[in-house]
Amino acid sequence: MFTSLKKWRKLSALERRQLAVLGVFLPIIDASLRLFGYKKTLGFVEFVSRHSTPRAPTADDISSANRLAELANVAGRRGALQATCLRQALTVHGWLRLRGLASQLKLGVGRLSDVPDMHAWVELDGHALGEVHPRHVAFQ
Repeated sequence: MFTSLKKWRKLSALERRQLAVLGVFLPIIDASLRLFGYKKTLGFVEFVSRHSTPRAPTADDISSANRLAELANVAGRRGALQATCLRQALTVHGWLRLRGLASQLKLGVGRLSDVPDMHAWVELDGHALGEVHPRHVAFQ
């Protein structure tokens, strides 16, 4: 607990707010997926986050989007709800689209020994956000 508190204190005010907002929206995305399924949830996220003129991301946009994906991972692991990568990716995807960035939600598969490993992530301008060692291949 004390290490979590120390980490919380090290976050900037912006990162604390982002983490709090992620903690609210991850359960909403979870409930939507459970009630309506993937296609309808994705459609809703993209409808409410549509932007009339998406713009190309700057290096700062990519850096802050990467940090947002990292915070979504923390919120997904440490929040009130254990949110999977799909829930995290849908939330980050919507957030970036609201900022006018043309993010892409990716679904893919990798292998952990003999077992296929499904994964969801967000890409921005070809960068896999929050992925330290990308090992999954996106479905076409």
